[in-house]
Amino acid sequence: MSLKDHFELLAAYNQWMNSKVYEAAGHLGAKELAKDRGAFFSSILGTLNHILVGDTIWLKRFATHPSCMSSLREVANLPNPNRLDQIIFEDFAALSEQRAWLDGQIISWVGELSERDLDLVLSYHNTKGVPANKRFSSLVFHFFSHQTHHRGQVSALLSQAGEDIGVTDLLALIAEETHV
Repeated sequence: MSLKDHFELLAAYNQWMNSKVYEAAGHLGAKELAKDRGAFFSSILGTLNHILVGDTIWLKRFATHPSCMSSLREVANLPNPNRLDQIIFEDFAALSEQRAWLDGQIISWVGELSERDLDLVLSYHNTKGVPANKRFSSLVFHFFSHQTHHRGQVSALLSQAGEDIGVTDLLALIAEETHV
């Protein structure tokens, strides 16, 4: 399995898990979603917004990569988040709609990457303006790991609120192989 194939699997996992998380979160009212539960980003709503903020920041950086300029054009035109804890959407329905749209953008973008693209170096500045030059494939891996980390937090917060999102393991999406 190529590195690109792994990233396609992670993009599908991201979309699948977000669908499950948002379905479970949709069972809660606005007050429960915004309730401070002591997490890094306080609430379920705060953490879901943080994941969206992080994805937007990284995808806008990725959009500067020569091979991604066309596939991430719509994402590049999104407003820049101001802070990592920014609440972009207080309305859960609007947040959910943006999440679904962004997940579609991620699936399309990863589908257009080549193995050669993944081996290049991306130059960018972090949120504090510090320059960095890092291997693109490592940054894409970080992108998916960041989502998984914070979705795990949301899963715990949803469990505290009485919502079970069910199976969360990537293993559920890994295809069975025949012995060769």
